[in-house]
Amino acid sequence: MNGSDDAEWQVEVFYDGECPLCLREIKLLRWLDRKQRIRFTDISDPSFCPADLGKTMQEFMDEIQGRLPDGTWILGVEVFRRLYSAVGLRPLVALTRLPGLSQGLDLGYRFFAKNRLRWTGRCNAGTCQVMRRREPDAPVAPPADSP
Repeated sequence: MNGSDDAEWQVEVFYDGECPLCLREIKLLRWLDRKQRIRFTDISDPSFCPADLGKTMQEFMDEIQGRLPDGTWILGVEVFRRLYSAVGLRPLVALTRLPGLSQGLDLGYRFFAKNRLRWTGRCNAGTCQVMRRREPDAPVAPPADSP
């Protein structure tokens, strides 16, 4: 589940390994992470237990989550900033903090997060409930504002 347990990691990313769009980003990050500064945790892995982290599966499905070595949780675009900083792209990350661009990225990510299940063909019968492989009785409810 974790790609760099022994290394001095700077950020842990909790990603949906069943999301093709998410996996494309993770593959790029794994390739760029030559110094193993990122810990990768696949929330679709049957052994993943969100309760062990004090969170629900719904929280992990609604928005990308990250965790710093001191235990601080980060969400959304900030996770990507930390990931890309960890692989040496700090100048690019600095641009994402500029007024206007920062707000635009936040809006764009929220739009993506709200629609990613639909866009990747993971909605069933008009709903975007995703079933956990390990817990077939426990669907992940759609976000409150989804149709």
